[in-house]
This record gives sequence, structure tokens and C-alpha cells, in this order.
Amino acid sequence: MKKNFFTALSMLITMVIFAQDINLTQFANGFSNPVDIQNAGDDRLFIVEQSGIIKILNADGTTNATPYLNITSLVSSGGEQGLLGLAFHPDYSTNGYFFVHYSDNSGDTQISRFSVDGSNPDIADPSSELDILNVSQPFGNHNGGTIAFGSDDFLYIGLGDGGSGGDPGNRAQNTTLLLGKLLRIDIDNPSNGNNYGIPADNPFAGSTSEAEEIWAYGLRNPFRFSFDSDTGDVWIGDVGQNAWEEINKAGPTEAGLNYGWRCYEGNETFNTTNCPDPSTLTFPIAVYANSPGSSVTGGYVYRGTDFPGLQGYYFYADFGTAIIGTIDAAGVQNNLGSFGANWSAFGEDVNNELYILSYGGQVFRIEEDVAGTNDFKALNLTISPNPASQAINLEFDNNIMTTIEIYNILGSRVISKNDLSTTAHEVDIQSLTSGMYLVKVTGEKGAVTKKLIVK
Repeated sequence: MKKNFFTALSMLITMVIFAQDINLTQFANGFSNPVDIQNAGDDRLFIVEQSGIIKILNADGTTNATPYLNITSLVSSGGEQGLLGLAFHPDYSTNGYFFVHYSDNSGDTQISRFSVDGSNPDIADPSSELDILNVSQPFGNHNGGTIAFGSDDFLYIGLGDGGSGGDPGNRAQNTTLLLGKLLRIDIDNPSNGNNYGIPADNPFAGSTSEAEEIWAYGLRNPFRFSFDSDTGDVWIGDVGQNAWEEINKAGPTEAGLNYGWRCYEGNETFNTTNCPDPSTLTFPIAVYANSPGSSVTGGYVYRGTDFPGLQGYYFYADFGTAIIGTIDAAGVQNNLGSFGANWSAFGEDVNNELYILSYGGQVFRIEEDVAGTNDFKALNLTISPNPASQAINLEFDNNIMTTIEIYNILGSRVISKNDLSTTAHEVDIQSLTSGMYLVKVTGEKGAVTKKLIVK
């Protein structure tokens, strides 16, 4: 059943926000607007640049001078458009097939297959393009981006709702359309005149009215999703509208789930006109308030072996606010703090070690901070008085605060203090009306959010 607003608010308030317990070690730099990172089952990493170029990053941190693929002439790049996703066929080592998701010169979504060059494993054949799927885009934003093979060896494609704002065409709920959906297709067994087939257990397989490619729907902009390499679970970072960013999770056989957009944003109503009963919807495993610039970047569940303390944690980030967070096996959401970059994607190497991309051009390796707070001890923030009416005093134990943000119950930021360098600060709240607010204080060791009652 749909959680009401105060349940969601309680979830946000009680979400423990921890000191940073990871290190980001720069592995490489010099890329131009990188948006995806993948491996092909060997030691190489493939860095996708939004303009239409894929480069090979070697295990020693060097980048090949010759791009693996250059299709800039085919790609419309800028804003939320461009070369957005890459997936290698499960049998890439034998067939040389890989798939890309890009915005074509008309601004429409193009899913295509390419092949590696027959004589050089570090170069693809740009003339080998095979059209898999083309989807018309009514607007330039909300294109989704990720394509990935699940444990079932089918290709999954994340598509946004078609853009603009608020899904004006209600496309995400319309199961006759592909927009606002997670698609699932069989690229090894084409049928019906297409270069792909429909898996027999797709929820609308065999339908003459619904789109047979649909696996899940009700998504706004699933820019980054991934599969847990141990369980096969899918994790979807779905970019929010004005108030909430959300992360969804489903098991590998849970077909036909409706994630609720545009009826709901996160756990809150958005536009419930002609919407299904809330009991039929699937709700996020986690949400966080959408401050200006927020845009969730979905990541991966860590399944590497180098850092046992990170095992089983799902990592996500935010493009606008630079936070990195985790969700543990019990569903507890942890904010590890702001790490100062526009995080555009996560990626795994062949050993399931985890990397994160900065849109500014850097590749970082995510490592456990064995000298830090690996036991996840929470920071201590004191707000006094609380309730309050005139001013509040904030004290941060053993943490130099850098920013203070206060949000109302709609998720809008109403007070912001920046460029601080102190363990205590007084904030005038006389401009606030009575009610409940969230106070988020960010410091050098992490961030804490607590509830404030204004009388």
C-alpha cells in the first residue's frame, strides 16, 4: 500500500547519515563528458563519452590513443541527449557483438548492435551497425540511458517518459507506448521482421494492444540501472521531478511492475488523474529529498573481494549535489556525504570492483576507508531549542560544518547557509511559518539531517 507523506518524511528523518567511510582513488582522467563505464569480460574498461566516442581504459590506468568506436556523426549530443549506454553481449568473446544506446540526429532513441573489428580487439567496426530499435522522442530530455544484459541473457533498455516536465502525455502509464518503461528483448532470436524477439515470459507477450517489449513501467527517467551480479535483482535510479529522487528494486522474475510515475513522485502523489489503485503499484526501496540540482545516478551492489566491508551495499550518487550513498541488505539508506563532483555513472570491472565517473572527465575507484569509520558510527548534530520560533543553534560534534540547508515538507529548500567553517552556528528562522522542517548540515566528515519543529 502507498506510504503517506508523513511516513515518507519519517523515513527521511530516521535515515542515518554517516561519516564518509570510503575513499575515491583517481584511476584515470582526461575524458570528455563521460557517461558510462563497462567491461567486456577482460581487464579493459570502456569509457563512453556523450559526444559519441568509446575509449578503452587499460588496467594500468592508460587510455588507448585510438578510440574503440567513434560514431559522433550519428549522435545528437547535448543536454540529456548523446551516446548514453553500452552493453557487451554475454558471448562477446566469441561473437564480438556489443550494443549502444544513443540519440540519433533527429533526437530519437536508437538502440544498435555493432561488432568488434575482425583483426584488432581494441577497435570496433563503425560500418557494422545493425538497427535494433528506434523510439521517437517528443522532447529532448528524459531519454533514459542504460542498456544491460540480465542474468537471463536478455537485453534490458531503460527509457524515460519522453520529456518536458510532469509527463504531459502520461506516457509512463500508457502500456501501448515504450516511453517511461524498462524494456526486455531477445536479441539472439529475432522474429516478426524485427532484429530482436519478445521473451515468452514478458508481461505483455502475445498482446495485440500492449507493447510486448515492456518489462516494467511507470518510470520517469531511469538514467542508470544495474543488475546485482549475485542475485540478479535489478536496481533502478529514477530521476525525480521537483521533490523526490527514488531508487527502485525488483527480483529477476518480477515482471510487469508499475513504479507509479506520473501518479506518484517517490512516495507522494503527483498527478493521480486516471491512475490505478495505489495497492497495485510498486514503491521505491529508498527516496531522498530533491534539493535544487538533484538528479539520482543509480549504481551497483558491490560484489568485489578487495573491500569486504563494502560487500552487499548498493551504491548510488547524485549528479547535482555530489553525494554518494548506500543501501544495505536490510534496506537502510546511508548518506556518505558529498564528494564534490557531478557523478554520471558507476561501473564494475571484470572482478566486480567498483568505479565511479565524474562528468568532468575523471574515473575513480571506490575503496573502503580501512582507517576511517567503517563501523558506520553516526555523526552527532544538536539542534536547540527544538521546537523553536526565533532562532536555532546548531552544534556539530567533531565535524566542521560547511553548509546548512533547511527544507519544508514539500521538499523545497527555504534557508541555505554556505561557505561555513565552524562547529556551531546560529540560524534565524523568523521567516519560517509554523510546521515541520528538515535541517541538513553538511561537514567535512559527512552530513546529518534532523527534524525541526517551528512554533
